[in-house]
Parts: sequence; C-alpha cells; structure tokens
Amino acid sequence: MTQAPTPTADTVRRLARSLLAGSEAAGAGPDVRPVTEGGEHTTWWVGTRYVLRLAQDRETAVRRRRELRLRDLVRPLVGVAVPTSVAHGDWAGGLAYTLDTRLPGRSGEAQDVSAVGEADLAGLLTGLREVPVRQAEALGVPRAAPRSLEELSTAAERAAERLAAADEFDPGRLAQLTRPAAGQLAAQTAAAVLVHHGLKGEHLVVSADGRVRGVLDWTDAVLGDPAEDIAGLAVAVGAPAAVRAATLADYGARPCLRGLWLSRCDTVIRLAERLRGRGEDPLPLLRTQLGRAWEPILLERVTDLPGDG
Repeated sequence: MTQAPTPTADTVRRLARSLLAGSEAAGAGPDVRPVTEGGEHTTWWVGTRYVLRLAQDRETAVRRRRELRLRDLVRPLVGVAVPTSVAHGDWAGGLAYTLDTRLPGRSGEAQDVSAVGEADLAGLLTGLREVPVRQAEALGVPRAAPRSLEELSTAAERAAERLAAADEFDPGRLAQLTRPAAGQLAAQTAAAVLVHHGLKGEHLVVSADGRVRGVLDWTDAVLGDPAEDIAGLAVAVGAPAAVRAATLADYGARPCLRGLWLSRCDTVIRLAERLRGRGEDPLPLLRTQLGRAWEPILLERVTDLPGDG
C-alpha cells in the first residue's frame, strides 16, 4: 500500500490559501497550526474561523465524504450546531479533505457542562433517535451489533487486576456487575438508532455558561445501540450528568445502566492497556475519564428492570 504523504504546515497553508482565495482570510497565507486533541485525522486550525481536516487513508476518506452528507441529515434534528463544510475535495490521490467553519466555544475537556447543558445533551440524544434509519443507511452509515456486556466485563475484570497491581484501581468495584446483572443489561431488540459513537469531551463544544453548543466529528456514526452514546457521555461529562441527560431524553433504567457499565468497563480496559504501553492517549486523560465513568449515581444496582426503552 502506498504511504500517504505527511502534510506539513506549508502544504496546509497552500491548500487553505487556494480554498480561501479572494476572502479576507487568505492574505499572504492564513495562519495555520495543528490541533493537538485527537489523532484519527490530521486536523489544523486555519486562522480563527476554520478547521481543515485531512484524511490519511482511503477508509477514512470514505467516512469523511459520508460525514458531509450525514451532517446535513442530522442538523435539523439534534438541537446543537454541527460543523458546516465550506469546501471539500481531495488533498492527495484519493484522500479527502474538508474545510469546516469553526464552532465557537471550548472543548468539553476544558469546560464543564451545566445543568442547562445537560438538557442540550438530552436534545441531542432525542434527535439522534429521530433520524430516519433508512435515510442514514442510504448514505452508507453501517450497522453495528450491540456489544456483549458479559464479555466486556470479563475483560474488565482482568484489566482491573492489572490496575490493582499498579495501585490504580480497586477491582472490587466491579463486583456489582455480576453475571446475572450483565445478562439483564443485554441490549434490547428494539430497532437500532443513529449513534454518534464518539461523544467524548473533545467532540463537544461548550460555551462559557456550560451550554453544549455543538458536536464535532461524525465519521464514526453507526446504526446501533443507543447505550453507546450514553457511555460516551459518561466518559465525557461524568456518569450522573450522562444519566440525567439520557433520562431527559426518555431513556429508561436499562439503557442508562447499560451505558454506565459499558463506560466503566471501557475505561478500566483502556487505562490498563495504556499502562502496558499500548495506545497513545495521555495517562492523565485516561485517569480523568475513569474517574468520570465511576462517579456514583442514584440508580446503581441492577435489580428487576422493566422492559423500558
């Protein structure tokens, strides 16, 4: 497979200048600087108004082109801003780029979400559920089978023992997720919904008053288990806020608890893997995300749950 070229600041500046030709932002060449958060795409700030994202492989390019159409589909429904592309195309052979407007606000990793912001997240979850599945499928959004919480909890138990040896985590905290409890929290047979599948803090744009003003990066969206987005929010804004937002969006106890335990198992596994030298996420971030997912909520125990949505 041919190695994709590595974009430099000069490469990005020339592309941005050509895309913004005739605008006030072009000038002798707009100021460009790499975005440090994330790592799946090569992403650059262009001046103060734009974000340029460049795919580095063909698979990502396909998802980038699909994202352009998907954002137009979800925009009227989700109640928060979605980036708008002002230009798109290929920056190298078969490798897509998109120049997007920059949404005002700060990363959810740097700005806390307020109670009103939780209502914004509830509107987002509600809107995702209302996206017509057939239209999303027509755009090429794939279906994803629900994950087995039993298998995930087994992996988390092993990871928790490694964290205990490093004095990072008390493995006894996983004891509440028994095998029967994990079975009770199996995904229900209801129809799949559109799942953002990447609702981490860096993809939330939050204003100074804690309102969620936008959601970034729709490239990983799938049709599947809505508990995955509840899990993402637990990692991004904390378990109590995620459950409150999901409850406001009319999700019942079962999907809320399923999302909670997906996030708890995931964060234990990711931190253990990073301590073994696998992955690139900073350890302080992974420890913070673990703490958020394990924040206590009122509805902790899995008992006889009704067949709620």
